[in-house]
Order: sequence, then structure tokens, then C-alpha cells
Amino acid sequence: MSTADVSLHALAAAAGLCREWTDVAGRPQVVADATLRAVLDALDLPAATPAQRRESLRRIEAVQARPPLLTARAGARIAAGGDAGPRQWVADDGRHEDARIDARGCVRVPLAPGYWTLHGGAPCRVAVAPDRCFGVEDAVADARAWGVALQVYSARAPGDGGIGDTAACADWLRRVAAAGGDALALSPVHAALEGAGYYSPYAPSDRRCLDPLHASPAQVFGDVAAQVLDGDPQLRGRLHALEAADSIDWSAARPAKWAWLRQLHGRGLVLRADLQADFAAFAAAPPAEVAAYVAFAAGNDAEVAQLHLFGQWLARRAWARCQDQARAAGLGIGLVADLAVGFDPSGAEAAASPAAVLRGLELGAPPDAFNADGQAWGISGYAPTGLRQSGFAPFIELLRAVMRDRGGVRIDHILGLQRLWVVPRGASARDGVYLSCELDALLDLLALESWRHRCVVVGEDLGVVPPGIRAKLARRGVLGIDVLPFTRDRRGAFMPPRRWRRHAVATTTTHDLPSSAGWAEGRDIAWRLGLHDAPPGALQATPQWRERQADAARLRRAFRGEGIDSGDLRMDALRFTARSPAVLALLPAEDALGLREQPNLPGTTDSHPNWRRRLPDPLPEAVLDASLQAFAQARREVAP
Repeated sequence: MSTADVSLHALAAAAGLCREWTDVAGRPQVVADATLRAVLDALDLPAATPAQRRESLRRIEAVQARPPLLTARAGARIAAGGDAGPRQWVADDGRHEDARIDARGCVRVPLAPGYWTLHGGAPCRVAVAPDRCFGVEDAVADARAWGVALQVYSARAPGDGGIGDTAACADWLRRVAAAGGDALALSPVHAALEGAGYYSPYAPSDRRCLDPLHASPAQVFGDVAAQVLDGDPQLRGRLHALEAADSIDWSAARPAKWAWLRQLHGRGLVLRADLQADFAAFAAAPPAEVAAYVAFAAGNDAEVAQLHLFGQWLARRAWARCQDQARAAGLGIGLVADLAVGFDPSGAEAAASPAAVLRGLELGAPPDAFNADGQAWGISGYAPTGLRQSGFAPFIELLRAVMRDRGGVRIDHILGLQRLWVVPRGASARDGVYLSCELDALLDLLALESWRHRCVVVGEDLGVVPPGIRAKLARRGVLGIDVLPFTRDRRGAFMPPRRWRRHAVATTTTHDLPSSAGWAEGRDIAWRLGLHDAPPGALQATPQWRERQADAARLRRAFRGEGIDSGDLRMDALRFTARSPAVLALLPAEDALGLREQPNLPGTTDSHPNWRRRLPDPLPEAVLDASLQAFAQARREVAP
């Protein structure tokens, strides 16, 4: 290996790039030098010449000096620097404690979690974290909690204008409560990038703000929500037609619903003086993240800015009411938000913290058993160095925004707190590299904000999992996710529920996987092979179908081992999953309703209607009731 190679690899390591890693099959992999140089360039660490590499390394070392914010566990000792002697801790809420720096320059942080600053010398700011996150056991007396997972856009309610909203979620909350459940897990409802020409809840403009189109006007304005359409029968007709459709035409539905909100912002507020006063107070002093989002979305157009402020006010009121309804109905957790792993690089969140955002790189995933070419998601995230230099301010602000008025939060791709698969924009997803993150600091902040908001934390920990990460997440109170198709032993046999993780969420499927009924029928295979509309027998002739049949036989053997054998694979799957010792089990709405199709088929765009399908209207009530009752009964059978 040449000296140039050694210096390149040393720079890559200092920048947090993992040149060597292990793939999903356990095979060691080595990242090409060309990829390292491309990623280093994107991180503003040029590496083409020895002089550039030396200068980039010097800049990294300078950045690693004391950051604006340290994190530590309650009662831990940290290096504070300065001369030995007395000091004082002062918390953001005014509390204070005496402290002393010892001869080694160390000081003990307070026992009470919070944000503290050490005074009496050079100020030292520390986020003091509890040992673990707020948990299901802290929210619910019975550690056999359960709920439903719902794609918000897909749910239906009268007057939703063609896009699922908070009124539809309130209806599902009532159903879950009636069956004895504790939670309703939502798909992301982040502010979308308007005019993007596509829709994905996992590629938002700004995760700190809400998409107003998921707010039910009627929940806030009552009858006035419909009255404002009296003067615009054409818009009323468009909204009714969109509402009746089986799938969402986002290019038509979003403008139509925004037109409705424009009417509400004008005539609606005039008709509801009480709401007008509340909105005026909000618009006069909006939260910082809302002000930044509105400035980005509206540019210099004051009228558009007022409309976006109105949209954020409406969404906050509607979701707060939903959570209040959940608690009033007896749900121990209530709404569980979904936090997308990243954001559109041309959106508002990227513009709000430009120094902390990854540029020229997109997040993704390396090749695995389900995506042989890997994945490049077209989204960006925060650079570890940028977060550190900012005192983790964007991350803290994000957690506070997402946890507000929620009983839980699911963090998509939680493994990204340890490392991100970054791909030079325009390159193949195979030509990426892992970028290390400050896991311990991020977990400290997550635990602190979790308790402050009394918010359960779920981490989606699927894919290529680094050794030891699941155990560390469990120790810090972050629930993993056990998904039925993946809960197997090394021989490929499905594990009995008693061997599933306790510190996890158990579920039959996810938005990226086939529903249980669809899995049994091979609908995902049919879509990938272009056989979803093929005549009978075409799918059955494929080797993929034969493998699925073998898998189904393995699954039924596992069911029979638990005394479950109704002959209905979907119902058996939900009973089997519900028997997991997991502290929380979630039943996806698609499985509760017996639907054949899945919300999203990864790796596809136009060939599959991703994020467009709506739930049936009317709902198959008998099927839904039987599913919820069976799931609830199976949870009660789990030993507490």
C-alpha cells in the first residue's frame, strides 16, 4: 500500500468513514478509494493531493475541540477543564447546584436530567440524560400493550377531500379504544415539498412541521368547514370526487385541499371569531421552526406566508385534539408519530440548518437480501460534524417538534444514529460508504427529550445491523421492531413467539412489505415480475412462487406449534404475532382489514401505486372487528 493510500485511509477514518464493513451475509467488504475521495469531497474535505489531505485532517482535528454542548448520564463525571475549585451548575429552568472541579479538571454533573451550564470559569453546557427513554411500562400499567398501525393518507372520513386526515384517525382511535388497545401508530405527517411532482411521506420538506392537508377542517371549524364551500360549488365537486376515488391523485388532491384551506383562512376565520383570535396570536409569535418553514415556503409573498401559518396552526390544533381524544378514550400511549430518517435536500429543513446538512450525498442502504443493488433514497440528513458544531441544535429541535402532542415516536432507520450509508449524488447505491455518527450523544438527547415529553421511543432496526447495536438500544430504552417474516432462526425456521424480543414492538408486517394476505397470495412477487394483472397460473409457474409456498409451509408449521391452525393464514399470523412477549404489538390496518396490497413496494416508482392506495369504503366491519378482537385476545394470553 502506497503512502498516498495510507494518508487517504487515515483521513477517511478521521472523518468517520468506515472503509471496511460487513454485509448482511456476513461477508467483509472494502470501500473503493474512489468512493472515499468522492465522499470526502462532498464533506468539504478534499483528498486529491497530499497537501489537501493534510489540510483536511487539520480541519477535522480543529473541529474535534470542545463542542458547544456535551452530553452525559446523570451523576457522571466529565472533563470540564480549568483550574480546580468551586463552580455552580445552572439549569435552563433556573435550578442550580454547587459543583467542584477536581485536580484532574473533572466535575460531576447533576443527578437531575436537563440542560445545565457550569458557571465560574469557561462556561460548559451539558445535556444531562436519564439512563433510558420513557417506556411502555411507564405509560401503561399492563406490559401487554397493543395498537394499530395506520397509513394516515389512506384512512377515510366524510369530508376528507381525498386525503386521510385527523378525523379519520380519530375514528380509528375510537375503534382501538373500544377493543382495549393503547396506541395508534401513524405514517409520517411531516410538511411535504410542494410542487415536487411526487409524494412520499419519507421524503418531506421539513420534519419539524406538519402537513396541513392531513388536518381535518371540520375537527377545528365544525360546520363552518363545509359552509365556506357554499360559494364555490366547483371546488366542492372536486373535493367530493377526490374523496370517492379508490386511490389518491396527489397532483389533483393537494391543490384542491389547499384551495379549501384558503377559503377557511379567509371566510372561515371571519365566521369563527374565537378561532380568529387564537390564530392571530399564533401568527404574531410562531414557533421558530414554523417561522423558518413559512419563510422558506412563501418566499417574499406575504399572502402565501399567512396561508402557510394558518396551515401549521390548523394542523397543530387538529393533532393536539386527536391526542386529547386518545387519552380521554383510555389509550395509554395514544398517537405514535413516525420520524422519517431524512428530508428533501431542496426543502425547508435543509435550508434552515445549511451548515449541518450533508451536501452532494444522499442517504440509502447497502445491498441486502431484499435489494441486491442497494438503495439510494434521494434524501439528505445531518452531517455528524455539523451537528456537533451546532451543539446538536437541529436534532434537539426536531425531537421536540415530533414528540409534541404524541405518546410515542417511531424513528425510521434508527441504525442511522450510529452510521449512515451515504452515496455520492448520482452514483450507484453500491458505491456508498458508512459515515459514523455520535450514537451515545444522540441517545442521551433522545432519552432526555423522551422523558420531557413522556414519549415512548421505537426504533426501526431492520436491515444490515451492526454488532451490539440492538443491545445498546435496548439498554437505553429504545424498542426494536420484530416483524413476522423476519423472525427466524439460522436455519430459516420461524421462531415461536416466546423467543421474540420483549424489548421490542411485534408486528405482522410493515409498509414496505406485503400484507399477510398479499404475502400468502404472492402479490409482492407478482408486482415485481409484472404479473399482477396476469391470467391465473402465470405466477404459480415461477420459482419465486414455489419458494413462497415453501415459506408458507414453514410458517404454518410454526403456527401449529403454538396450537394455532384456523386455516386462515392472515388470522393465524396476527394471533401468532400478538403472543410475542413484546411490550407493544401493532396490527397494521391492512392486516386488520384483510387487504391484499401493500402501501409501498421499495425499488419501484411508476410501476406500483406507492403511497396512493386508500382503505375500502365502507370498511369491512365484520372482518375488522374480528381481527381486533382476536389480536386483543391473543395479547391477553401473553404472560405478564
